[in-house]
Amino acid sequence: MVVEIIEIKDDEKKKEISRTILESLTEWFEVTESREGYISDSPGKIFFAAYDGEKLVGFLYLKETGKDTMELAVMGVLKEFHSQGVGRKLFESAKKAVADAGYSFIQVKTVKMGMYEDYDRTNRAYIAWGFKEFEVFPEYWDEANPCQIYVMAL
Repeated sequence: MVVEIIEIKDDEKKKEISRTILESLTEWFEVTESREGYISDSPGKIFFAAYDGEKLVGFLYLKETGKDTMELAVMGVLKEFHSQGVGRKLFESAKKAVADAGYSFIQVKTVKMGMYEDYDRTNRAYIAWGFKEFEVFPEYWDEANPCQIYVMAL
């Protein structure tokens, strides 16, 4: 597998890519309103897509959360491509873009470690990529999904 990461500039293409991947990952993005929110919020964002040849296998986009901070707002990789370095490649492209744009920090929100095995794998990936635990907000989303925020200085 040779994964290529491409920055996407076209807003309609961003929505199309977001929809394709998120609708393939409904076990993680099961709430329709949430999926639609990610899709509709993608225009205007710094956006990267991952391809294995011609096949779209993942994406991520960033959003500004402060004058010095960008957030990895959403990332999705097709399940059959998990643990193959696709997410890391997407993140490395995003991290470079954030640094090149002059931001000092990047953050990401996920479900706290220990709640669900699938999210524990996600947490371990963020830690392996260099993120540090910042804070847990127990009721940011809801009691069953405490929000873990990770940060990274650039």
